[in-house]
Amino acid sequence: MTDERLRRWRLLLGPEADQLCGLGDDDTRRDSALTALYGGDSDGKRGAGLGASSPKLHRWLGDVRTYFPKSVVQVMQRDAVERLGLTKLLLEPELLSSVEPDVNLVGTLVSLSHAIPARTRETARAVVRQVVEEIERKLADRLIAAVTGAIDRSRRTRRPRMSDVDWSATIRANLRHYQPDQRTLVVENLIGSHRQSRSAALRDVILLVDQSGSMAESVVYSAVFGATLASLRSVNTRMVVFDTEVVDMTETLDDPVDLLFSTQLGGGTDINRAVAYAQQHIRRPADTVVVLISDLYEGGVAAELQRRVREMVASGVMVVVLLALSDSGKPAYDHELAARLSAIGAPSFACTPDAFPDLLATALRREDVAAWAEQEGMAVGK
Repeated sequence: MTDERLRRWRLLLGPEADQLCGLGDDDTRRDSALTALYGGDSDGKRGAGLGASSPKLHRWLGDVRTYFPKSVVQVMQRDAVERLGLTKLLLEPELLSSVEPDVNLVGTLVSLSHAIPARTRETARAVVRQVVEEIERKLADRLIAAVTGAIDRSRRTRRPRMSDVDWSATIRANLRHYQPDQRTLVVENLIGSHRQSRSAALRDVILLVDQSGSMAESVVYSAVFGATLASLRSVNTRMVVFDTEVVDMTETLDDPVDLLFSTQLGGGTDINRAVAYAQQHIRRPADTVVVLISDLYEGGVAAELQRRVREMVASGVMVVVLLALSDSGKPAYDHELAARLSAIGAPSFACTPDAFPDLLATALRREDVAAWAEQEGMAVGK
C-alpha cells in the first residue's frame, strides 16, 4: 500500500489507527479537527466528541476552514450543529430567544450564520443586537469621553471660552501669581481646550481585526468599538477584518450587527496582507493610530510583516498590537512575534474591553502605550 493511501486510511480511521503511519503537522491538525467532531467513543469508534464549549468551537471552525475544502467545511459545519446539540437552538426561534445571550453565543451564531435557517435568522440577529446594545451601554460613553478628551487636551489654547476652561491646569499655571496676604490667586492666563470645527477629523484610527476562529470574542467587541468611533466626527475610523483575505468593513460601521454578520469567522491568517492594506490608507502618519487585533499566528510572511510595522512606526504612526480584546483571560498567541513587534515600537499585549477606552486615549495623546500597559498590569511583548 502506498504512503498516500496509508495516510488517507489513517485520517479516515482516526487515532486508533496510529500504527498505520505517522502524520505531519498539517495532517495532525486535520486529524484533530476530525476527531473533535467525530471523536472516539467507548468502543474506539468515532462519535460526537466536540462538546459545547464556544471557545473550543471557534478554534475548531478555524481549523476546519484552514485544512478542508469549502464543500467539506459545509458538511462538517452541518454535522457540528447536529452533534453539538445546537440543532434545536438554531431551528427554533422560541428556544433561541429564551437563552441568556452573551459574547460567546454571539460568536457562535456569527460563526454558524450560514447554517442558520431563514426562519431563525431574525431571532438570531435580535439575540446578537441585544448583546451589542448591552456592550454599547457599558462602554460606548466611556470610549467617546476618553477619545474626545484625549483629542481636546492635545490642542490647548490660552484663550478658551469659559465653558472650555481647564481649571486644574489654569491654577497650576498661575500659582506663581498667588497673593498670600490677600489669599488670592491672580489669573493671568486661562488654559483650556480649543473647540474644533466638526467638519474635519483630527485623528485617523485604523482597526485591523483578525477574524480567524480563535478571535471571535475580539471581533464582537471590535465591531462595537468601531461603530462608536465612527460616530465621532473628530476621528476618521476605518475597520478592516482579515483572515487570508482582507475586507474593508468601514461602510458597515453604522450598524455593528450587520458588520458582525458580514464577517466570516474561521480560516487562516495573513496579517502581513492586512497591514499592507492599512499602509495604503495612511494619509498623515503623525495623526494616525493603527490598532492590530490578532493572536499573531501568522500564516503569511512574518519578516515582511515586521518590516511593514517598522516602516509605519518610523514614519510616525502609532501602532498598537492587541493579542486579544476580550475578558477570556490569558490568550494563546505567538510570543516570539509579539516580542519582536514590541521591540520595534509596536507594543503587544492583551487588553480587556473595559480598558480599551483608556488605551486608545493614551495612543491618541501619543503617550507611552507600553508604559501604560505595564502600569495596568498587562504583560507587553512577553
